[in-house]
Amino acid sequence: MKKEMLKIDREKLEQQLAELPLYQYMFLTPGDLTFTERVRHICRTECPMYNTTWACPPAVGTVEACREKCLKFTSMLVISTITEVSDIANIDETLATRAPHEAVTHQVVELVRAQTGGDVYALSTEACAICEKCAWPDAPCRHPERMFPCVESHGILVTELAEKFGLDFVNGNYVTWYSLIFYSEPSAGENSDHG
Repeated sequence: MKKEMLKIDREKLEQQLAELPLYQYMFLTPGDLTFTERVRHICRTECPMYNTTWACPPAVGTVEACREKCLKFTSMLVISTITEVSDIANIDETLATRAPHEAVTHQVVELVRAQTGGDVYALSTEACAICEKCAWPDAPCRHPERMFPCVESHGILVTELAEKFGLDFVNGNYVTWYSLIFYSEPSAGENSDHG
C-alpha cells in the first residue's frame, strides 16, 4: 500500500525551525542543484574518507545514481548552522562542531517526516561518524536510519549552491555546516485538503 503524501504546512514548519539553532534555511527544489563529476574527482583524489564509509563514494553510487535519487523528490530544505571556534585551522576543534549540526539535522528530518508522512532523504556533513569503524565494504550499514551521506559525495558543491542562492559561508573563526533534506509533496490538486 502506497503511503499518502501530505503537503507541508510551511508556516508551522518555519515556526518549528525558528526554535532550533539554525543559522539559515531555504526551501528549494532538487532541480536547483548542480551535480558534477568534478566534486567526485576531489573526493577520490583528496579526501581520506573516500572508500572507507557508507556515507561516501563509491558506496553511495555514481554521481548519476545520486542525482537520480535526489531528483525523485519534489522539494528540498537547505539548512545551515554556524559555530565559533578559537582557531579555524585546528581541524580537531572544527570537526568537533559537527555533532551538534548532525543533531539539528536529525531534528529537522523528523519535523519534515512528521508533516509529509513520507520518505525523507538527508545529506549532511563530511563522512558519517556514528560508528568508530564503518562496516563498509564488508557488511551493510549498521544505522541506515541515522546515517546521512555527505553532500559532496553526491557531486554537489555546497559553496556553489550557497553562492547561487545567497546563503552565507561565514568567514573568520566560524564553521558553517550545511545539510540538504529532500522530501516530496503532492502535486497541485492531489491531497490538497491536507496542510
